[in-house]
Amino acid sequence: MNRNARIFCFLIVTLAALLGCSSKPSGNEPKKAATALDKIQGKAQVLTEVGGGASDAALNAGGPSVYLWEGAKRYRLFLRTPVDVVHGDEYVAEGVYAQKAIDEIGDPDQGKNGYPLQSSCEHVVTTAWRNLPFDAIDAQAAALRAIVKRYPARAVFLVTRIQPVTSKEGGASAEPKKGAEAEEKNIPEVTVAADKQRALLIEGPPVQTAPLWDPEGGTVSCKVVIGPDGKISELESTAQLCESMQWSQFRYQPTVRGGHPVKVRTEVELRFEPRK
Repeated sequence: MNRNARIFCFLIVTLAALLGCSSKPSGNEPKKAATALDKIQGKAQVLTEVGGGASDAALNAGGPSVYLWEGAKRYRLFLRTPVDVVHGDEYVAEGVYAQKAIDEIGDPDQGKNGYPLQSSCEHVVTTAWRNLPFDAIDAQAAALRAIVKRYPARAVFLVTRIQPVTSKEGGASAEPKKGAEAEEKNIPEVTVAADKQRALLIEGPPVQTAPLWDPEGGTVSCKVVIGPDGKISELESTAQLCESMQWSQFRYQPTVRGGHPVKVRTEVELRFEPRK
């Protein structure tokens, strides 16, 4: 009888331990962290030039093309809903940098079904924008896939949240930066023909190898703004060949008017040699 009692007690203790292991964590235990979002901060650029058809309209949420310059890198914003962004103002955007996320997933099909995969784009869309209906996920993923294409890809950023930079966010350096931006806006701007501006080129690769997604190559003219320091500060073309160029590699002799450097609006012709 005593032996049966001991066996019964052992079974009770074992069952209690098993139930304890399978129970939900207590409120004091930390919850699993959500997927960390990327963050970028820079000057907004709003272009009314639209040449991408249905995929471009989906990318822009039906509005103009919106970009964010972070240093010399330009991100094209993928918007779920239209946002009133002011050209030239500073913004902080949170979301998913599409190409980085897609590269981290990789390509298990080794390029047999194109790159990136539709499933990879769906993952990126659902990470940035939760609770989308299935048809909206399919449409946004298809638009993202059409825009990203192959290397060198567009720097597309799916925006979860975007807001203007305020003095509170910028900290102590916000006010001087605001003053510097106002001073930059007051710098005179001139328009220079492409052939004349080409003569002022100090360094920059005018000839490139055609990318994988456009192996035939060709020549493309890109509208740019050159800052008073001779470096390209804005790209005003939406053609993907223009967007794939590393514009930080270009430097021009500064243009001077009235003894002071000015900004220059011009066009740069790029030639892409066919891939062999």
